Parts: sequence; C-alpha cells; structure tokens
Amino acid sequence: MNYRLLIQYDGTDFHGWQVQNNQRTVQGELERVLSLLEDAEVHVAGSGRTDAGVHAEGQVANVKMNKVFKPEKLRGAVNGNSWRDVRVLDVSKADDDFHARFSAKGKTYLYRVVNAPVMSPFWARYAHLESRPLDLQRMREAAPIFLGEHDWTAFSSAGSDSENKVRTITDFSIESRWDKRCAASMIEFKITGNGFLRYMVRSIVGTMLELGRGERDADSIRTAIVTLDRELAGITAPANGLTLLSVDYG
Repeated sequence: MNYRLLIQYDGTDFHGWQVQNNQRTVQGELERVLSLLEDAEVHVAGSGRTDAGVHAEGQVANVKMNKVFKPEKLRGAVNGNSWRDVRVLDVSKADDDFHARFSAKGKTYLYRVVNAPVMSPFWARYAHLESRPLDLQRMREAAPIFLGEHDWTAFSSAGSDSENKVRTITDFSIESRWDKRCAASMIEFKITGNGFLRYMVRSIVGTMLELGRGERDADSIRTAIVTLDRELAGITAPANGLTLLSVDYG
C-alpha cells in the first residue's frame, strides 16, 4: 500500500530532511518509526530536501508498506512514536504510481523577516531579524525580475547535485504586516515555482534584503541571472526564516 503523508516540522534541531549518518534528520526520524511499524526497513520519499534549520508547514512524502493500516491509525502510530518537533497531519491512500517528488508540479516557500531592532523570542526560531530599515516598495518593484524560466546557477549552492539548474518561478510576492507578537513589522517573501535548487530561495531573499537596504540595484540582479555568476548575487539568508509552505500536485 502506498501512503501519502502531509507533514509539519520545526527544522531547528534537524540536520535537514535527507538521511545522514549519525545525524538526526526528518526523513530518518520518519523511517525509524515507520520501519518499527512495518517490522522491516522502509523508504520515505519526500517532495524535496529541506536544509538544516528549514521548517515545513506542508511537506509531502509517500511510503510503500506491506502492512495495511487505516490512514488515521497510521497517523496516530507515527505521531505517538515521534518527537514533538515533527508531526504527520494527514495520511491518505495513494495510487501506486504516486511519488511525492516526481508527481509534484510546484512548491511554495515562505521566508519571514522581522524588521525591528530586537527579535522577539517567540519568533527567533522561525524568522530572520533584520534590524536595518528596508525599502519595501523598492523590493516589490524588483520582484518581477525573478519571474519566468531562468538558469539559477548564480542563486544556488556551488555543491548542488542538480545538473540542470533551469527552474521557473511563477509567483513572487512581498508583503508587510504588523505582527503583535513581536510588536514589529513582519515582511513575508512568498515564492512559488516548479522546483528549487539548494539555497535558491535563501539566496534570492538575501539578494532582495541587500536591495532593500540600498546596497545593490535591480540591474545587478539581472546581471547575476544572465551571467550565472554567484559572486554577483547576495549573501544567502539564514535557514531559520524559511518554511516550505505547500506542495502542488495539480
């Protein structure tokens, strides 16, 4: 039976999604629990790999098991044997050919920035603090530069294992709201695309923050995209501000 899992996790204490030797990962945690339930090793396939410190509100995975469980029973069993920083919100039976990664049509990421002199302890794990003023309008005007199909070499990790670095960004919005919890402005960068390279969203946000601080102009962004020169892009924003919001399966 092929099961589809909807997962949330606080990525702070995980070394990312992918299984690593002697490191605690989300995939490793789920495979540990599901293997106990199956009485055999199982493989959990995620829609994508989130890096260490990155969170998820809508990660999707699938797992094939020989034992048959009612979806709600499997959800309860997984959550009852997992640490509290990861939870399966929903389990459903999926077609045999459903694969969380290869069946995905797109993903949406959200990056949160608290724009204030001091970071609220309630947001410290889930948002990045930018204490310097940010020009919201300037960043909004530059956002359309990132739309469309491009080679994102300049905005990805040099160690990315993907040979094809062409991806399409379909939506990029930048919103600011007053957050009562931190008593400050919360700026949210929401990016949707058909796929993302390692560090790609964080590099885009880091570049936009530099633009918002007046340290670069829009032309430098266009040049970075065209020339594929990583040194022309901004510093990669910290992992804690990034959340995988949702995965689209069409």
